[in-house]
Parts: sequence; C-alpha cells; structure tokens
Amino acid sequence: MEYNFFALISRMKYIDRWALMRNNREENLCEHCLEVSMIAHALATIGNVRYGKTLNAERAALIGLYHDASEIITGDMPTPVKYYNDDIKTAFKDVEDIACHTLLDKLPDDLRPAYEPIFFKDADDENDVYLWKLVKAADKLSALIKCIEETGSGNTEFSSAMGTIMNSVSQMAETYPEVNDFVCEFLPAYGKTLDDLQQI
Repeated sequence: MEYNFFALISRMKYIDRWALMRNNREENLCEHCLEVSMIAHALATIGNVRYGKTLNAERAALIGLYHDASEIITGDMPTPVKYYNDDIKTAFKDVEDIACHTLLDKLPDDLRPAYEPIFFKDADDENDVYLWKLVKAADKLSALIKCIEETGSGNTEFSSAMGTIMNSVSQMAETYPEVNDFVCEFLPAYGKTLDDLQQI
C-alpha cells in the first residue's frame, strides 16, 4: 500500500499566505507553521518554568507544525472572509474539520491514532485545551511578526492589519501571562537588523 499523507503535508510550501495583500516578501504556509511551532513551544515552556504549569511543550510544537495543515485542501481563507459572521465562521470550522479528517485518512490505520490528537484537541483535558489556546496565541504572534516585518520595510499595506492583530495579542496577553512575557521580552527584537541582533 502507498499512503499520501506526508506528500500532501509537504505541499504546505505551495500555499501562500496574505494572498489579498501586497507583500514585500511572500510567506508560505510551511514557513508560518514552523514559526508558530517554535513560538508555541516557547509559550508552553514559559508557562511551565515561570507559572507552575504542567504543559507538554513538545506537543505544543507538534500542534503548531500541523495547525494549518487543512489549508492544503481548503487554501488560505482571508481573515475578513473567514470571520465575517458567526455563520461563516462555523461553516468554515466544519470545512476545516472535514479537511483534517481527509488528511488523516491518508495514513495507515495503525498510525492514524498517533496523529489524530495533533489535529484535534481533547476537550475533556483542561491542560490540552489551554495548550491549544497557546498555539492560537502563537498563530497571532506569528501574524503580528509578519506585520512588523512588512511595515518595517516600508509596506504600509500591513499597517491596518498590524493594529487589529496587536489588539488581539494585547487581549491574549491579559489572559495568558506566557503571551505577555513573550510580547515584553522577545517581540521587540523583531524588526532589528542582523547587526543589532548579534550585539551582546
């Protein structure tokens, strides 16, 4: 038997993000998921080290790697459309769930149980629900970083998006101390030059 799961996942590199906007530098889904994975791992680690949480940081990283995998099938739906109203939001969530199941169906039966928890949270596990919220926060932080980089290179196309996403991140920072710590300690470095970043 041949299985298509990983060949499909590898096509994340062909999905461009921010398709409705002029980009100084194109960003594909593969790049975005890597960044979300690293930030999600950092948020979970901050929670464990500083706030006495018992979060699985490696699981956070894995969820981040696959969090937008459904877009291989659905494409990247622009945020203004995706969240236009509750009906569209709910309908698109259903489409995303179907796309995730479609991807999981491309695995051998014996491997699928190992991958399914990466695509769907355990609503009965309080720690897992919290972990998925941190991955969502990592997703927003990645989008904010993209806006910082684009506006920093003179692209005003991202100015409005940056304000909207900054508001979302600020609200998350009020609820999740891990997000607040990342924003205060790590976010200011984005947009610096390579020489500045290498300074002791």
